[in-house]
Amino acid sequence: MATFGGDQEAPTVFITGATSGIGKATAEIFAKHGYGLVLCGRRQDRLNALKTELGSGTKVHVLNFDVRDKVAVQSAIASLPQAFSNISILVNNAGNAHGMDTIQEGSVDDWDAMIDINVKGLLYVSKAILPKMIANKEGHIINIGSTAGKEVYPKGNVYCASKHAVDALNQGMRMDLNQHGIRVGAVNPGLVETEFSNVRFKGDEERAKTVYKGYQPLKPEDIGDIIYFVVTRPYHVNIADLVVMPTAQASSTQINKNL
Repeated sequence: MATFGGDQEAPTVFITGATSGIGKATAEIFAKHGYGLVLCGRRQDRLNALKTELGSGTKVHVLNFDVRDKVAVQSAIASLPQAFSNISILVNNAGNAHGMDTIQEGSVDDWDAMIDINVKGLLYVSKAILPKMIANKEGHIINIGSTAGKEVYPKGNVYCASKHAVDALNQGMRMDLNQHGIRVGAVNPGLVETEFSNVRFKGDEERAKTVYKGYQPLKPEDIGDIIYFVVTRPYHVNIADLVVMPTAQASSTQINKNL
């Protein structure tokens, strides 16, 4: 059932990395509550399928671009139809890990991918959307970080560095945008069972599966629910920084597989 009705216009939520995992789960819960959606990703077929799935109960627009490409980001966001151009909520979800190697054995291409997507991509999208939020003197930005942005673990080096950068940017954005009435906060998940490990281990499905064996990891829907909760607090409430882990996880390296 939609939350909005009558003359009340549904806010529009802009979600990057919406074609799978946390992004897709977040889109589904906001659609359930009647929000308008701008869904972004690199896989057009998945965007089309998600639009079909969600489009019956809410307005949905899809944008196919790679957050690493600043020209494509600017062009895509500039192309939004009037009905979708007034973004109330930005969920900077796009991000990934490539490889898990010691610093001396790491791939420069992997490093570039993580920094370009996790850090620069977040900046490019935010830069394109912020002018209207500032003009409206309202808005809400949710940056999806990670427990890897709170601690460093062996062979996590550059991935952890990229998520520490997200943590710093989240704090800096909140300070800079405070005068404009824009809320900024981060949700930092621990172990969530998504395609994340498949990407990290470059399609090695058996290795990826071992990451989630022997305990109950978080599900994408768990994080989607939390993002929705954060966004729907009264306007005077800003959840600035939230860390969430499965019960079995105490840190990046301590997981209880005997629960």
